[in-house]
Amino acid sequence: MIFLAAVVHAFLAPRFAQIAQRVEATAPRRGAILHLLGEVEAVFGLWAFVLFAALSCWPGKGWAFACRYIESGDYAGATPAASSKFIEPVFVFVIMVMAASRPVMRLASDLLERVARGLGGSPAAQWFVLLTLTPLLGSLITEPAAMTIAAMLLSARFYRLKPSRSLAYGTLALLFVNISVGGALTHFAAPPMVMVAAKWDWGLSEVFSRFGLAAISAIMISTASYGWFFRRELAALPVAPAESEAEPVIPFYVTFVHLALMVWTVVMLSGHHLDLMVGGFLAFLAFTVATPKWQEPVKLRGPLLVGFFLAGLVVLGGVQGWWIAPVLGRLDERALLGVSTFLTSFNDNAAVTYLASQVAALAQPQAEGLRHAVMAGALAGGGLTVIANAPNPAGQSILAPWFEGGISPWRLVIWAMFPTVVALGCFFWLR
Repeated sequence: MIFLAAVVHAFLAPRFAQIAQRVEATAPRRGAILHLLGEVEAVFGLWAFVLFAALSCWPGKGWAFACRYIESGDYAGATPAASSKFIEPVFVFVIMVMAASRPVMRLASDLLERVARGLGGSPAAQWFVLLTLTPLLGSLITEPAAMTIAAMLLSARFYRLKPSRSLAYGTLALLFVNISVGGALTHFAAPPMVMVAAKWDWGLSEVFSRFGLAAISAIMISTASYGWFFRRELAALPVAPAESEAEPVIPFYVTFVHLALMVWTVVMLSGHHLDLMVGGFLAFLAFTVATPKWQEPVKLRGPLLVGFFLAGLVVLGGVQGWWIAPVLGRLDERALLGVSTFLTSFNDNAAVTYLASQVAALAQPQAEGLRHAVMAGALAGGGLTVIANAPNPAGQSILAPWFEGGISPWRLVIWAMFPTVVALGCFFWLR
């Protein structure tokens, strides 16, 4: 019931934000509370506290039971290592902060700018490159990093041109779906893939052979289709004004250190070394302080909100297996593909694949088709809602200011339907 309340709250968050804007001038305290309730990234974290309070007060449970569950995810009496429970939220937080740094953003921007110039350099060309190349780069730099870079560049080069509401939501839907699909070329970039790759014995070659061609095809088909649909408006967009001040050239070694620390973070995630990951993040902060000439203030608000969101989702999602696992264990491939997509829309695709990996029937050697269906549905459905894929809140937090009254979940679902169906078709037929 608490999890259901959190899902409903997530869909109502934009409404709370609208009310907060109206009342904050006359009732500051009430406005502050409503602003908090209107932060979609904070929803699951807030309801995780409600769950903790309920566990603490529940007859026969109590404080020790609640603490054991929050710290280790255990509610059956065993005490597994607590260090791995929140490694995904910490990883997303760290990689988002690193990806948003000036050296990394400059490198990505220069690369994408060169490709866009090769296609003519128009706003339409930049739009196409940002929505295709950046999601595919996510398979190398991870989906959270790709989302951060793509959202910040879209904000600076596209949304500032004030496109129509339809084009704005169509672009946002493409971004979410393409990022979710684009991480499927490797086994370490997409959160739903990370959760099951080791257990299902999927390495780099297995993942690329099963999902690589389908992922590339889905991204290209969906983006080209929306580009054709909005061709007149995209052609009419003015060129974004150039930056007023020339930024200093960033030395190679500064960019190299940033990239090396991002690689370190990914490697530590693969090995589930939370302490070493945090150590790398502290080294990143120290290096940023030591090279202020080529840095910007570290951006923490967005990554912190997203990390809080994922931590809350881990806490709440840990007690949903009682109904998700039986559902997934009784379906054939086509039904499992559809159910996985549907569950992903309100339960996060990493949680869906993780719970699927606990189903004994899916662990059998002859169940490769079922495992493919679960992953395909989780990847394709990752753009339907803000909570469907871990990096989505990052994009939402960066781009929300361009949407009056906040991002509408209903409009996002509507515009995400087409690229989701395209992705499902590609994953089903191109394998």
